[in-house]
Amino acid sequence: MKLNEWLDLFAAKEVVGPTELEINDIASDSRKVRPGGLFVATVGTRQDGRLFIAEAIAQGAAVVVAEGPLPSREQTAGKAGRPVTYIEVDQVRRALAHLASYFYGNPTDGLHLIGVTGTNGKTTTAFLTQALLRAGQFKTGLLGTVQFDLGGTVRPATHTTPGALELHALFGEMRGAGATHVVMEVSSHALDQGRVEGCWFDAAIFTNLTQDHLDYHGTLEAYFAAKRRLFEQTGMAIVNVDDPWGRRLREEIPNRSWSYGLGPEADFYPTSIESDLAGIRMTVQSPKGTLQIQSPLVGRYNVHNLLAAIAAGMALELSKEQIVAGVAAMSGVPGRFEKIDGGQNFWVIVDYAHTDDALTRLLQAVTDLSPRRIITIFGCGGDRDRGKRPKMGAVSARYSDITLLTSDNPRSEAPLAILQEIEAGLKEEDPAARYEIIENRREAIGRAVDLATEGDAVVIAGKGHEDYQVIGEKRFPFDDREVARAALTALKGKAGRGEEGRI
Repeated sequence: MKLNEWLDLFAAKEVVGPTELEINDIASDSRKVRPGGLFVATVGTRQDGRLFIAEAIAQGAAVVVAEGPLPSREQTAGKAGRPVTYIEVDQVRRALAHLASYFYGNPTDGLHLIGVTGTNGKTTTAFLTQALLRAGQFKTGLLGTVQFDLGGTVRPATHTTPGALELHALFGEMRGAGATHVVMEVSSHALDQGRVEGCWFDAAIFTNLTQDHLDYHGTLEAYFAAKRRLFEQTGMAIVNVDDPWGRRLREEIPNRSWSYGLGPEADFYPTSIESDLAGIRMTVQSPKGTLQIQSPLVGRYNVHNLLAAIAAGMALELSKEQIVAGVAAMSGVPGRFEKIDGGQNFWVIVDYAHTDDALTRLLQAVTDLSPRRIITIFGCGGDRDRGKRPKMGAVSARYSDITLLTSDNPRSEAPLAILQEIEAGLKEEDPAARYEIIENRREAIGRAVDLATEGDAVVIAGKGHEDYQVIGEKRFPFDDREVARAALTALKGKAGRGEEGRI
């Protein structure tokens, strides 16, 4: 990449130093700078990249992009006595996104992007939308919380929405693999930090907005403002009008939009719904006629996810037949209402629900299955929004017969302190609620399996597809699904030895 050519396209505030340079690498982490590379000094919530400019230069950076006053021409020599070019910009994250796109050859020019944002339902809606596109014979990529599908090659996800440099590199890989469409979850953090700046979305879906990430955004209003930014760079907006924030969004956005919801005031709505263990069957009215939908997804809350994907399919000009086929082909998402079968006579369900709204929807769906009892295991993440902790406790008290409170990525916080905040909401909702506090998540899952008897439902919430537990600053291997399978195997051993282990 020629620096002067990029500067011709991007309005920098000031440039000090030579610009006739060939840039062979870009980094926003000073430790990853290569000789002759460009360092973007981003400003984050925890670190200010400008504090690491000297380190980046020592690593060999030839160019530094940053906000704030630039050094004088006399100060532009690095430790090796070589010139260093400084570029001052007003918005460094916007500059990073623009640089990343240009460096990787503007890969989105050859791609149709479909964005999905909202507190809950993003992952399932994204998987459904990808299934519809595949039914339409399009080669697709997918970026989201569970995985990165690069048009055939699948990798574990690093973030819901990667940083701009990784994101455009992934776009380039997908375009190189022949993908024409990319479905991606777009997080509020990504929108606030400008990671998708400059990306145009053919369609974007708003699923809902409930309390989450207030540790980052501060208020629901700021959280909504971040989500809203996606719809300033979108052709067709698809909005859940059963959600009050969705209704407000539809009133505010200037672009074309379709609405979905459970009532006839929406553009897409069901006239009949049947939901059971076999899945969801419903008749959907749309601007292009009626669709008879049969989905293997379990849980009535998936009706909204299905409606969102159906609307996206129509916005992308798929036929009704392709939409129906795509819905039928998508059987589930890892860690989303995932049933664990070890030959037991009770249900074990693993789900990612980690907000009070998501936990409510999950436990309502389990209640619809008419289990004898519901035994719920969950915790709340450390160093994250504390306001939802008592609310999640109240939800579990409302729907569960037994609650086991346990650790869920405690990070730097004391696990017991987190669980006591959840406990407060649980006891306030139901002073007689039956619960236990078991800090060790493996032991809590084992305890739940031991407690379960025929017809019960064990619900393990919060981590879903995750295969790690964050304690302090370290990740340790931990997968709820594997731990549950091991507990079921151990239960069989106890049964063989005549041990009950239940109450």
